[in-house]
Amino acid sequence: MAFFEVVDPIFSTYVLGNAPVKEIAAGFDWVEGPVWFGDLNCLVFSDIPNNRMYRWIPDVGTSVFRSPSNFSNGNTRDRQGRLITCEHGGRRVTRTEIDGLITVIADSFEGKRLNSPNDVIVASDGAIWFSDPHYGISMDYEGTKSEQELPCNVYRVDPDGSIKAVLTDFNGPNGLCFSPDEKRLYVADTGRIFTQDSRHIRAFDVGSDWSLSGGDVFQVISPGCADGMRVDKDGNLWSSAGDGVHCIAPDGRLLGKILVPQTVSNVCFGGRHKHVLFITASTSVYSVALNRRGC
Repeated sequence: MAFFEVVDPIFSTYVLGNAPVKEIAAGFDWVEGPVWFGDLNCLVFSDIPNNRMYRWIPDVGTSVFRSPSNFSNGNTRDRQGRLITCEHGGRRVTRTEIDGLITVIADSFEGKRLNSPNDVIVASDGAIWFSDPHYGISMDYEGTKSEQELPCNVYRVDPDGSIKAVLTDFNGPNGLCFSPDEKRLYVADTGRIFTQDSRHIRAFDVGSDWSLSGGDVFQVISPGCADGMRVDKDGNLWSSAGDGVHCIAPDGRLLGKILVPQTVSNVCFGGRHKHVLFITASTSVYSVALNRRGC
């Protein structure tokens, strides 16, 4: 079985011929939000429709991490190692403290409830950036069907707790990540549900004051669309797609693909050297060792 598709010869140096794409957990409904805890040697991820989060430990297996999870979606860690989670059910972004208590980071903007926070990243200054499309309130499958009070924006929450809508011209902002030097921000737009909106990845220049400019279309993923994505230390973007994970150079060239038998929702780097790519895809979680290290 072929696990990789090489488009540019450089991609053949990124993958390993004897490193298979392995299914490490299965039996879910729609998995999302993988985040690696190197200090605990485990992967945490969300199964949104089943309202649970799971923990996978190598050589041990999978167990429930949190139930109910408020229909959690995207996850990441802050600069202190704490878990940051997007919750469809609570229409909020939360932080799990070291003692297990949950702190609300954001649940409203200008007096109106957020939609359904989707993906989240933390910048080097400690600010939390998250996307807020309407997917979790459009139906009861991944949350609770509810009235939409705000446009689908991307927000930044500063360390002092103040919140700002930093991108307001998206139909359905989804996955987001910074380049290694934080001079570029990638944001996927997967469009409004039940529409024919364009779906693509846009790239923004990030100023020294965290202001954003540009925003041209960086890549159109096919088949499928970009959902979650991460970068490696050289700035290559690893994006979810309908046929697996696409590796895209900083200049926008498609370098190659990791082929996965299910629709990929999200990815993260982990393992002992952050050289393992963990992949959430439809009903399963996969992993593959690469000759790359993630940020």
